[in-house]
Amino acid sequence: MSKGRPVSKINLSQEEFEKLRLIGRRPKSEQGMALRANIILSCAQDKTNEAVAQELGVCVHTVGKWRRRFAAERMAGLVDAPRSGAPREISDQKVEEVVTKTLETTPPARTQWSSWLMAKEAGISQHSVRRIWQAFGLKPHLVKSFKLSTDPMFVEKVRDIVGLYLNPPEKAIVLCVDEKSQTQALERTQPILPMRPGRPERQSHDYYRHGIVSLFTAYDVATGRVIGKCHNRHREEEFLKFMNLVDSQLPRETQIHIVLDNLATHKTPRVRNWFARRPHYVLHFTPTGSSWINQVERWFAKITTEAIRRGSFRSVKHLIEAIEAYIVEHNNEPKPFLWTATANSIFDKISASLD
Repeated sequence: MSKGRPVSKINLSQEEFEKLRLIGRRPKSEQGMALRANIILSCAQDKTNEAVAQELGVCVHTVGKWRRRFAAERMAGLVDAPRSGAPREISDQKVEEVVTKTLETTPPARTQWSSWLMAKEAGISQHSVRRIWQAFGLKPHLVKSFKLSTDPMFVEKVRDIVGLYLNPPEKAIVLCVDEKSQTQALERTQPILPMRPGRPERQSHDYYRHGIVSLFTAYDVATGRVIGKCHNRHREEEFLKFMNLVDSQLPRETQIHIVLDNLATHKTPRVRNWFARRPHYVLHFTPTGSSWINQVERWFAKITTEAIRRGSFRSVKHLIEAIEAYIVEHNNEPKPFLWTATANSIFDKISASLD
């Protein structure tokens, strides 16, 4: 008669048997969990701990442990108990010190803390500093720029222009007008290498400067169509020439709403007289420092990305030809931008950025 600690008898329900067999046979099961499932399946066949241990190649104590755990807790007993983990090496006071110093001080002769400087200051490792910063959402190496308009009529102007975008007047045209000045004709010093499978297009980082050009543009908010003209300068003379071009392409009997920025060129006596002689033009000036509200700026970003930035231009004439070709191609299938922001949502976003 065998002596020793009595073993628990294992009787499995059909559901437990199927689940254990699935865990034990599933190829992707965790090895430890699969072994425990097979131990219990063998124990359920009235085998001794010694026989199960010999069959599965483990020690008798391992079989006894999981037999007892399963008998007491069933399937839940096969799961590892949570571990307490290694004791903390950094005290709450040290964490508070790092956070406070990061938020309220700067290192000598520097504008922001680095993990190396903070580790030296606090007497802990760089890894610990980075973990503390990550836990509290601190990023001393990052900075975001912002600019608040100082225009005393900021709210009124935003509501006026956004109202034009969201609810344009009936039987009227809304044009966003501006100049993309100082556009450079840059020629790469070496030929551009074309894109190949697994390799992007490559171009030299240096270039020859061949001059600049200013692109005057009127963007139709409703249709996305563009009227554009390049000039070597952007004075009132060039602006008036461009407005004469715009005027020649628009119906006389239709009211025209023009969204403009506060450039001095747009407010000279000659310009004011030009608009005064054409009362069907209504001017809407953007708030000071808020060119983002003028939709033509978005179109300028498009032509820069799609036709100018990656180009190589042998001369100003070559650049102008590329710009004019882009405008023609764009107007073949113009698509307006979808403006969805209300005035209130803009004000809310500005307020949130200051929190």
